Amino acid sequence: MSTLDSPIPRFHLAMPVDDLEAARVFYGEVIGCAQGRSADTWIDWNLHGHQFVTHLAPRRAERVHNPVDGHDVPVPHFGLILTIPEFHRLAERFRAAGTTFVIEPYLRFEGLPGEQWTMFLLDPAGNALEFKAFADDAQVFAV
Repeated sequence: MSTLDSPIPRFHLAMPVDDLEAARVFYGEVIGCAQGRSADTWIDWNLHGHQFVTHLAPRRAERVHNPVDGHDVPVPHFGLILTIPEFHRLAERFRAAGTTFVIEPYLRFEGLPGEQWTMFLLDPAGNALEFKAFADDAQVFAV
């Protein structure tokens, strides 16, 4: 089944970036997103079947964190829930690109409901990203 035939709606998210060329390298080359339409002030990306758009905008200065499992999680943030092999492949892509992690890849909530691999990083514009993977996908919304 292609992502276009998915029964789960695809999201559209537009994020500010202060350098479109840096966004092109990070989202296109490091993460591996296919580039779609673009203009002088924005680029569409295929983020695992979702429409993600980087828009040229000034950098925001404020930074907020919340404690989760002993780490300071940046807020706001966005990302994807991947399979465990996809998660580890992406972590290796980030390492190979020399990416600095806000929170290094690790196993969160080990042995508890919602156990997951997670990692946090910033894109070149300072937007916080989280990528995660659950051993049991039924635990995504565990209480």
